[in-house]
Amino acid sequence: MQLLNEYKKVRDRSAFICRPLKTEDYVVQPVVDVSPPKWHLGHTTWFFETFLLMPHCEGYQVFDADYNFVFNSYYESVGKRVIRTDRGNLSRPSVSDIYSYREYVDAAMEQWLTYELSPELTQLVLLGLNHEEQHQELLYTDIKYILGHNPLMPAYGEGPQLASINNTKEPISIKAGIYEIGHTGEGFSFDNELGRHKVYLQDFTILSGPETNADFLAFIESGGYQDFRYWHSEGWDWVQKNQVKAPMYWHWLDGEWQYYTWQGLQPLHAHEPVVHISYYEAAAYAAWKGMRLPTEFEWEIAATQFNWGRRWEWTESAYLPYPGFVKAPGAIGEYNGKFMVNQMVLRGSSDVTPPGHSRITYRNFFHPHLRWQFTGVRLAQ
Repeated sequence: MQLLNEYKKVRDRSAFICRPLKTEDYVVQPVVDVSPPKWHLGHTTWFFETFLLMPHCEGYQVFDADYNFVFNSYYESVGKRVIRTDRGNLSRPSVSDIYSYREYVDAAMEQWLTYELSPELTQLVLLGLNHEEQHQELLYTDIKYILGHNPLMPAYGEGPQLASINNTKEPISIKAGIYEIGHTGEGFSFDNELGRHKVYLQDFTILSGPETNADFLAFIESGGYQDFRYWHSEGWDWVQKNQVKAPMYWHWLDGEWQYYTWQGLQPLHAHEPVVHISYYEAAAYAAWKGMRLPTEFEWEIAATQFNWGRRWEWTESAYLPYPGFVKAPGAIGEYNGKFMVNQMVLRGSSDVTPPGHSRITYRNFFHPHLRWQFTGVRLAQ
């Protein structure tokens, strides 16, 4: 019964996130990294239908045979799919069709979840729920991009409840030594967190708070975006090619900085943690400050001593497998392992991370140039 209640809670939250949208908002795909909201709703439903109901629920009939092609994201072993860049071309199935699909699958899942499941199937259901929670965060970030790049920059609404802000940035000193890294215990984790292992860390310090808009504004006003000395070569090329002059959603209007928020365009809030910056920007800012980004191992060891959770925090660690990492057989093995190249690790969580979905060992990962996520920076040295 607890699993059934958790299923209902997670599924209801996805619909709640989309409640302020107009029908037209569900279909837009401004850039390849942003998926239309209705695709997220369909894809998360497809996950339960494909990996749980079809193979494990006797007598289940698929809602629509074409939906495997429409809502498969990247699972090569499950068949062909609409390429990512074409998700915005899917005027059909309609938004109402997708909500009908969700109702159909939810009814089957809720009936199936009344039976006793094996430990293996229970873990697969939990994976599906955590997968949907990942897409709930993507829903928020993609909706913000869709509305924030609409020329009218309309408001979404109240947005998620924000945690209290701690503006103190005291240095926290960690002694050199051998530390254990990785998930432990009985709670859920993704496979990329497993393989608890030892690492040796040198003495280091890390700041107790993230950098703020005011901090980053000083970088801008000092000419940080125009000075190649602070940038990785690849980052400098990215700045020049894209004419980047400030974090995403910042706009210089009427002689002041404003930025796009859930409530629309607002004056820049100086004490808010800076957000929507790329790894390139985070690393350049750190260099300008005469500091650096922490490694993901330093972050994990120090995280019990500072507040985190407002921003995904860039680290200086490439996204790589832990010792002993093995891909699971079948499609589930495609979940994380195939992406362990050319990406950087982020730690923590953000304003739009679902409640209960964050933990110190969580390893998020994105390409260095991306910044539509709620990404920020914490400094170390």
